[in-house]
Amino acid sequence: MKRAKQRIRKGRISVASASGFGTFTQAEYAQRLAGVKRRMEKAGFDLVVCQDPANMCWLTGYDGWSFYVPQCVLVHLEEDRPIWFGRAQDARSARLTTGLPEKNIVPFSERLVQQPVEHPYDELAQMIRSRGWGKARIGVEMDAHYYTARCHAHLVSGLPDAHFANNHDLVNWARLVKSEAELVLIREAGAICTHAMNRAIEKMRPGVPQNHVIAEIYHAQIMGVPGAGGDYAAICPLMPVGEGTSTPHLTWSDAPLPDSGLAILEIAGVRRRYHAALTRTVHFGKPPQAILDMAKAIVEGVDAGLEKARPGTTAEEVEAAWQAVLRRNGLKKESRVGYPVGLAYPPDWGERTASLRPGDTTEMQSGMCFHFMAGVWLDDSASPSRNPSLSRIAAANASAMWRANSSSSTDHEDGNPDLTKDHAGNETGTQHEDA
Repeated sequence: MKRAKQRIRKGRISVASASGFGTFTQAEYAQRLAGVKRRMEKAGFDLVVCQDPANMCWLTGYDGWSFYVPQCVLVHLEEDRPIWFGRAQDARSARLTTGLPEKNIVPFSERLVQQPVEHPYDELAQMIRSRGWGKARIGVEMDAHYYTARCHAHLVSGLPDAHFANNHDLVNWARLVKSEAELVLIREAGAICTHAMNRAIEKMRPGVPQNHVIAEIYHAQIMGVPGAGGDYAAICPLMPVGEGTSTPHLTWSDAPLPDSGLAILEIAGVRRRYHAALTRTVHFGKPPQAILDMAKAIVEGVDAGLEKARPGTTAEEVEAAWQAVLRRNGLKKESRVGYPVGLAYPPDWGERTASLRPGDTTEMQSGMCFHFMAGVWLDDSASPSRNPSLSRIAAANASAMWRANSSSSTDHEDGNPDLTKDHAGNETGTQHEDA
């Protein structure tokens, strides 16, 4: 811990000897905590229980593959620092990655792991009572993936005098506007994503087993780019092929890629848990004119959405600009076209806050990052998908930070993929002739 204390004295609150989260300063963590407390006061909470691993990391720097057991970070209005609560054997991870004082690292007994009668949150409730918070107004993350019904039942049972309510992803909303330090990591994640997508498209030829393409993606994702090693993604690579492109969330098999038809790739680059996601459509063989026309409309629609994505406009206005182009071309997309991304853990890289869809009046601000997912799925096959990966709403000139390709599917007679510039300024192929 000597080295950890040295880091803190220099203004670093996160030691991160294992994961590298020393990127963020003590001042930034303090600012995040203060922002969450302001939201708590407004919502009427004394205490929030954060089980979303991304929220735990964002508040403390905690990083570890321990989210499969009950764990959380507590924020109390009267506490200067968050409190980490988790499995005893993971307490060392908290010491390595958070820089929290020892009194704020509270392990539960190992005997409670997957115990059929008792539960780790029995000890959490006991700890809360011991600190005099037994009658607190407590906000919990009812939509967090790992906050199970059993977690909630044991917490409520152990705190009969407390007042519980859904905090409606309070910390997630605090994460919506990224700091400059976070944007550095997201830009690096974008470069990794570009690299991985390029490698995948280079590998995609008729007859190549699908799993070989995925192996190439995983290798590129983890190797990263010079100066920025990669991390594991919150979602595995998605690669619907052929008839499977009529739905977005299929993965892969060991079957060979077809001689003709569509395939979709949706992947992310990840840098220290910060994600930049990207989707591309590949057509094997000469694409039908209908596909080319649809691709052109989708590209135009994305450009219209990005042009609208300026500080002061709303999420629904961005979506409306995109939909207007689709309607003009006889197309429509029922699902939302985008959502915020950033710090994430499995099973999802989305932040569960704003959505680019009708009715969402979230105001665009500088520093927001969205995955603009411009795919349109038909009954028998998908349209070409093109997204700009993370569009940052820029304060100075109100323009999208990372622009996408100018084309997402282009006919070629020479058998070579179309090479255009993607959001990081690198070449990426978007279509293959019979190669």
